[in-house]
Amino acid sequence: MRHRKAGLKLNRTSSHRDAMFRNMVTSLFKHQRIRTTDVKAKELKRWADNLITLAKRGDLHARRQALSIVREKEVVHKLFAEAAKHYGDRSGGYTRVTKLGRRPGDAAPISLIELVLSVDDKKKKTKKKKKAKAPIAKKSAEKKKDIKDGELIEKKKDIEEDIEKKKADEEESAEVEEGKDEKTVEQVESDDKATLSESDTISEDVDEKAKDEVLGSDESEKTEEVETEVKKSSKKAKDTESEA
Repeated sequence: MRHRKAGLKLNRTSSHRDAMFRNMVTSLFKHQRIRTTDVKAKELKRWADNLITLAKRGDLHARRQALSIVREKEVVHKLFAEAAKHYGDRSGGYTRVTKLGRRPGDAAPISLIELVLSVDDKKKKTKKKKKAKAPIAKKSAEKKKDIKDGELIEKKKDIEEDIEKKKADEEESAEVEEGKDEKTVEQVESDDKATLSESDTISEDVDEKAKDEVLGSDESEKTEEVETEVKKSSKKAKDTESEA
């Protein structure tokens, strides 16, 4: 007969079984819900109800008994601080087991075990969640603003760089044009000088040609006069010979 041997063995030794349920009940009070097999969930329900009863009692001996089971001190202190608020009106039924179906792989039946909270606590949690979501939205909006501001700053920088490049190109083109203008002025001056020198040389050639023509005309007149004199002298000589 199994007198004073409550609980399931689960094909484990007593030390292994106690360690496993201590870890599971610690996780349950820390996260308020866990998933496990149906058999473990039913056995864990007994452990959780026992600890909540100790927390509702709230004396030093009960706290030490809870600390001998739960792994983390912070979880025990939180449980003893909130047990009267959450479970003060209840005399049992502190947890709820919900079947979820079969686990893929070994097809073991899975259940969700969670702590049962009052309606007021649920309302407070929903309000807290809503309040907690607001700063996240604000942070996301701020991040978006920061991103937009960064993009605008980058665009402004790009525009300023483009303007500076355009200004530099315009200055370079203006300098090049000024250099071209200076070169053209120098070229014009040199061309003018060349044209003047050419005109001077042409005028000198024309003068020389004119002089040559004048001299040639004078010489031709002189030669004609000499020829006429020679002819006259020859005629006179002929006339004197005929008279003689």
